[in-house]
Amino acid sequence: MNDIKLALLGSEGAGKSAVLVRFLTRRFIGEYASNANSLYHKRLSIDGRQLNLEVFDPCSQSSEARCILEEPVDWADGFVVVYNISDRTSFINAKNVLRQIREARMDNCKGDMEVPVCLVGNKQDLCHARQVREEEGRCLAQENRCHFQEVSAAESYQDIANLFTQLIRQVMEHLKYRADRRRYSGSKSMAKLINNVFGKRRKSV
Repeated sequence: MNDIKLALLGSEGAGKSAVLVRFLTRRFIGEYASNANSLYHKRLSIDGRQLNLEVFDPCSQSSEARCILEEPVDWADGFVVVYNISDRTSFINAKNVLRQIREARMDNCKGDMEVPVCLVGNKQDLCHARQVREEEGRCLAQENRCHFQEVSAAESYQDIANLFTQLIRQVMEHLKYRADRRRYSGSKSMAKLINNVFGKRRKSV
């Protein structure tokens, strides 16, 4: 069984926990603020493959706080970054979080910036109070080479299920690519070692 680890990030009021619980349980929990980090587990099947999904949901933090990424950045295989379309501050925070993910991956993962990320504009049902245009979210996602989708945790389970499914597929492809690259690198190192050993033997004969 494959293990997939996701981290859910966003500022207070973005509804990130509501998005996650909607995906995990199909239920809408409404808005709440948590002062504790939470780790959720779910077994699911995608494309005939059995998966063990873990999702880290840290407590919401302000845009100035960098510690939001201390735990999940090295642990997660993919990220969901959520903002509230009726709150421009949460969008600015999402932009900062995307930048922090990029910088942290460059520092800690030797330039491996292609970790799958999904930018989510939540509370689409509040479009009458919209402060962030859909095109702004789409442009931000393009700048950071990540998937983008607007959803309403209050109204639609299917949209949220689709975005998580797509992200998990991207994570599986990314993990396979990294594993293949490690095997290729290991094969090259082994071939070089064998060549060095036998090459020296030939010279000494």
